[in-house]
Amino acid sequence: MLWSLIKIVVFVALVAALTLGLGYLIEADGSGLAQARITLAGVEYTLTPLMMVLGAIVLVAAVWVLIQVVALLVATLRFINGDETALSRHFHRNRERKGYEALSEGMMALASGEGRLAIAKAQRAEKYLHKPELTDLITAQAAEMVGDRQKAEQVYKRLLQRDSTRFVGIRGIMHQKLAAGDTDTALALAERAFAIKPKHEEVQDTLLRLQAEKEDWAGARKTLSAKLKHGSLPRDVYKRRDAVLALSQATEIENRDESLAAAEKAIEANRNSPDLVPAAAKAARAYIAQKRPRNAMRVLKKAWETHPHPDLAAAFAEIEPNETPDQRIKRFVPLTRINPEHRETRLLLAELNLAAENFPEARRSLGDLPEKEPDARVLAIMAAIEKGEGAKDQVVRAWLAKAVTAPRGPQWVCENCNTIHGDWRPTCSNCGAFDTLSWKTPPQSEVVLPAGANMLPLIVGALEDKSTEDQAEPSPAPADVIDISPATAARPETAQASTTASTEAEDAEIVGEPVPEADKKAAS
Repeated sequence: MLWSLIKIVVFVALVAALTLGLGYLIEADGSGLAQARITLAGVEYTLTPLMMVLGAIVLVAAVWVLIQVVALLVATLRFINGDETALSRHFHRNRERKGYEALSEGMMALASGEGRLAIAKAQRAEKYLHKPELTDLITAQAAEMVGDRQKAEQVYKRLLQRDSTRFVGIRGIMHQKLAAGDTDTALALAERAFAIKPKHEEVQDTLLRLQAEKEDWAGARKTLSAKLKHGSLPRDVYKRRDAVLALSQATEIENRDESLAAAEKAIEANRNSPDLVPAAAKAARAYIAQKRPRNAMRVLKKAWETHPHPDLAAAFAEIEPNETPDQRIKRFVPLTRINPEHRETRLLLAELNLAAENFPEARRSLGDLPEKEPDARVLAIMAAIEKGEGAKDQVVRAWLAKAVTAPRGPQWVCENCNTIHGDWRPTCSNCGAFDTLSWKTPPQSEVVLPAGANMLPLIVGALEDKSTEDQAEPSPAPADVIDISPATAARPETAQASTTASTEAEDAEIVGEPVPEADKKAAS
């Protein structure tokens, strides 16, 4: 409103000034004032002020006409030399100026988040320029911004009709299909976009993620190789991710009962990334199946140097499955000497000594873990130690109660969304991110277990019936009360089901509820 008022005032002032000047010139005409005398070819001309003003106007008009004629001649010469649009550009220069002004305004509106204004400016630019390869792109992005997906898809389909804009159209529709959850169509479009521009990093990443979600491991490895070839991926990252894909291939092949091919893929995965725990465990088992225990030990020890993990200990135990607990402790010495202060090494030693019924040594192996890192696994081991040393049932129950509500300790957690996974996998089940699972302790709020949840990692025998608590002091528990086999000492997850049944029976006894007969049998 203010700008309109200013324009009106300026217009009125200009009209008044022109009127005043014209009146002055008329009054001065013939008065002999401010006259000019020009002699041309012996003839003298006297010019009044009005005639001088008119002459200046005519001179300016003549110069403008001369410039236009020269520009037309230049455009004609360009047309003759092969520039087919030179004459059309000359005659439509004003339209181009208006069109490019509208186009720049549309781009600014798009950048500032004004989607509807951007669409209007794009339409105006198209009216003057007739260049849909420019205006359609602004229209499509603005339509997406305001939520008009149908219009955006129509515009992207128009972009598919021209070679110069086909990639943009495919990429735009691909993003729309991803937003709509149509991953099958998005995968096909990503493959087409990748064929047009194999160096495009965003398309590479999108294609790789979709192939991993669809478990197309062979295709994903080709895409990963293309990323390395075009320089968009460091070699060390490539080797790690290629190992993840090779390991996924091995798992898929193993599910088809092709053990030899699966073993080759697992060994290849371990060769590319020796610190990848699942690959090391699977490669070690492949070597064990091939009767090559030394290779299995070498693989597991190398992985243990970087990432001590229960799966590695379980695979190490499988090398000699029939040995006694004492023999197992001796055989595990080369492994436990690596990272001796690591919590996983200390827990492994505690479990091995529990299996050998050496409870004092098991307690010494734990050290201060029950005080500094009291997770479910540590507390369950403490309960087993107390049980084995003949502690009262109340003491054992106290440790078990703490274990039920304690954090579970390190688990496979997605670095991208913090989703917890029971087993390692190449992609996150929640956000779909590729190669983001790491073995770490999640935030406390995400790992507190409900009552009756599975205990880790040892089997504690059934406690005495509550009616016997008032009787004489219990004697030390016999060895068969703590059911820890050599394999269980290195692979604690095999004990989960029995431990859960025992714990639920104990909880029922504590609160005075009747224990079902099936639970009593499971607990015993």
